Amino acid sequence: MDNFSFLNAAHTAHFAALYDQYLQQPDTVEPSWRAFFQGFDFGLESSGSKGTINSSEGFETEVPEQLQKEFRVVKLIDSYRSRGHLFTKTNPVRERRKYHPTLDIENFGLSKEDLSTVFSAGEIMDIGPSSLETIIGHLKRIYCNSIGIEYMYIRDPEKVNWIQQRLNINDNHPNFSVDQKKHILKKLNQAVSFESFLHTKYVGQKRFSLEGGESLIPAIDSLILAADDLGVEEFVMGMAHRGRLSTLANIFGKSTKDIFSEFDGKDYDEDVFDGDVKYHMGWTSKIDPNNDGKKINISLAPNPSHLETVGAVVQGIARAKLDNNYSSDTSKVLPILVHGDAAIAGQGLAYEIVQMAKLKGYATGGTIHIVVNNQIGFTTNYLDARTSTYCTDVGKVTLSPVMHVNADDVEAVVHAVLFALSYRMKFKSDVFIDLLGYRKYGHNEGDEPRFTQPKLYKNISNHPNCRDLYASKLIENDIIDKSHITLLEEEYKTFLEKNLEDSRKLKKTFINPFMYDEWKNIAPYIDRVDEFAMKKQVITKVGIKSLEKVAHAISTIPRNKKFLRKAEKLISERKKMFFDLKTLDWAMGELLAYGTLLMEGHDIRLSGQDVERGTFSHRHAILVEEEFEEEIILLNKINKEQGKFRVYNSLLSEYGVLGYDYGYSMASPNSLTIWEAQFGDFSNGAQIIIDQYITSAEDKWKLQNGIVLLLPHGYEGQGAEHSSARVERYLQMCAKDNMFVVNCTTPANLFHVLRRQLKAKYRKPLIIFSPKSLLRHPDAVSQISDFTDSSFKTIIDDSDIEVKNIKTVVFCSGKFYYDLFKERKIKKREYNVALIRVEQLFPLPEKEIKNLILKYKFSDDFVWAQEEPRNMGAWSHLLLHLPEAKKMRIASRRMYGTPAAGSSTRFKKRHKEVIDYVFDRNKDNFIRKIKK
Repeated sequence: MDNFSFLNAAHTAHFAALYDQYLQQPDTVEPSWRAFFQGFDFGLESSGSKGTINSSEGFETEVPEQLQKEFRVVKLIDSYRSRGHLFTKTNPVRERRKYHPTLDIENFGLSKEDLSTVFSAGEIMDIGPSSLETIIGHLKRIYCNSIGIEYMYIRDPEKVNWIQQRLNINDNHPNFSVDQKKHILKKLNQAVSFESFLHTKYVGQKRFSLEGGESLIPAIDSLILAADDLGVEEFVMGMAHRGRLSTLANIFGKSTKDIFSEFDGKDYDEDVFDGDVKYHMGWTSKIDPNNDGKKINISLAPNPSHLETVGAVVQGIARAKLDNNYSSDTSKVLPILVHGDAAIAGQGLAYEIVQMAKLKGYATGGTIHIVVNNQIGFTTNYLDARTSTYCTDVGKVTLSPVMHVNADDVEAVVHAVLFALSYRMKFKSDVFIDLLGYRKYGHNEGDEPRFTQPKLYKNISNHPNCRDLYASKLIENDIIDKSHITLLEEEYKTFLEKNLEDSRKLKKTFINPFMYDEWKNIAPYIDRVDEFAMKKQVITKVGIKSLEKVAHAISTIPRNKKFLRKAEKLISERKKMFFDLKTLDWAMGELLAYGTLLMEGHDIRLSGQDVERGTFSHRHAILVEEEFEEEIILLNKINKEQGKFRVYNSLLSEYGVLGYDYGYSMASPNSLTIWEAQFGDFSNGAQIIIDQYITSAEDKWKLQNGIVLLLPHGYEGQGAEHSSARVERYLQMCAKDNMFVVNCTTPANLFHVLRRQLKAKYRKPLIIFSPKSLLRHPDAVSQISDFTDSSFKTIIDDSDIEVKNIKTVVFCSGKFYYDLFKERKIKKREYNVALIRVEQLFPLPEKEIKNLILKYKFSDDFVWAQEEPRNMGAWSHLLLHLPEAKKMRIASRRMYGTPAAGSSTRFKKRHKEVIDYVFDRNKDNFIRKIKK
């Protein structure tokens, strides 16, 4: 008997649905059916159009012809779903590339004679049994018109089914009301008219026009309107230059009067801020998008010219708002990132940010990514800018749906954005929209694009703008008449003319505070804190009872949990240290700082590579239960009223994670946000964030930020990449009052400097060159009284010495002090060598240093000693900021291009030479070496 004779009797629609399921999610199909379909596919491939399968007895059996064709139609449907995006009408100014095989029916074993045949396969698209011609028409309208969608790689059947059902509605075409269409036209007119006005009033000035992608404005507008209806209360947005001014004016409500003042190049109203170019500035406002009395917060984060950088910052801001205001309810905050096509494809940071999407320490509930695709990057053609088919292919890393949309079809653009919003809100996942348009002018308005793309720009010069295209369509459909669009243009132009006239009456321009609500209780947010205020002592000491409560919490293991013996021993040692020995090591100093801040109601976020345990196994902020791997955070068990301690091992990223944590700190001025590098010099992977945000944001954008960087630093023979945190680079970027830089030598000083970050009435970034070997150094300890009776010491003088006997005064910083301390003891030079620790390198405690020089007036030998090469470390910084340094003797390694030697033998030799020279100024051989 034929094993497959039942195929003649069964309902073909059932088989079609099963085959469709098999093609999309083969693992969800019952095994025997999966084997059947595998055999059928094999038969198709091996025998061409003849659909045969092998029975269990080895006989070759042909599947009924009608069922074969049903399966082939299902294959056709599946191919449209998978590859239809390659054959869309999404490019407004040139022909698309050709892809093979095509979706021609002949490639699926079908012919023109089958076009009138009714197939049950139509049921899997919710159109019921339909002719092949009808099915193809349906597929083309869904997948090959102004919107192309990629989603078939998604592995979650629920998501795939949701997308397909959504696409089947009205054949994936918009169906807006007359009022909605008129509103879209209004926003489109604003986008077009704004750029046209600037082009005539400020000829040749850079503005990074949105022309060619103006549909971005009605897209974002519609996104905000719809999200407001869904309960979203805050929007955090990041975008680069192109279209930014139009977005500020037509979405965020920034007065065009202020924008015109910036175009006129007026000076700022405050001398203490340098400002930035107009298309870098951030903005925060409250708007009532639906005119229902409900205001929502919208923020456009400030950004540098370094493309994609702002994306990480936006994610951090969004997460902070979720943590601080909405109990992590991701439906309340919506991140939106607007990319350029060349940037998202070429900048590795985009990948780092996408990889954060579902991580517990970094997830924000999904981001809507919109790419303003100019099909060119400055002068580089897209074919030279990426290997991938699309610029958005990075989105597939997290199996996010991607929609490619013709930017000239504004209704399709809005339709795609609303689809993206619905998907994000339901599945808490990223969505990408590739807005395929063009760039009307060069990279900026003074550039000549025809030098490099003459053919493309010939097409663009003859191409009508999308407002005129849309207006013509509405006129053709009797929705508006010509007078309607004329009136829109005249009203908006009159509005701009009035604002231009008013702006010309103003002499200066004003930098608007960013995220004012978050910062309004930080007193000097408006009036900048200078270096003199930064040098004032801040009270950071705590009472003994507070310390005891924290110490008890972090040294008490839950009784009903089982932990690794080493972990239990470590926790018991904490208790012994505090309650018996009264002497605390580095880890205890750090944990007590966190605990006391938590008791005072502050939240703390610590993130970075391996921070939960600590790279050097000193912190153990999380204990992992041995049997079930339950994570226990003892710092969250101090009392019920405390703040929350959040600690997260990050993905293996510096650039993205530091940008994220900077954004988090920007939105959390009353929380302590810390990023720790695995080794200090790894921070150079995040150099753009350090340069463009941490060291300069207050000057450029009037932004304070209290982020802390923990950068392990110290020479212990671990080679070039694990020795130096590049102290010199941070000090070179220090100016006036932009940040704190410290190199502490005691647990108590670490405790106080961490607490100072929140106890001060202002916020500045804090760079801490943290130790490695000192974490367990027997001398690197503090007494409990150092925590209760003191504050941060910018400089630590030598003690127990007779000043009049001192012949050599050595200034140093950080871990090198303990090397010198040990050598002084060996040489028995305590009686005539003073070791002074400079704990704060910026702002440099110049007054205290000068006073100590006067104190040791009997000495004729003042030394600056450092373990770094002479061209690195703090020496150059001292020469710039301390005139007295010019008279000091420098004890350091000679100048090198690399921070340290790879050979441990060579390291020890060089290290010893420096130490010897500190104590013997007559080491002629060493002197000759450092002078070379």
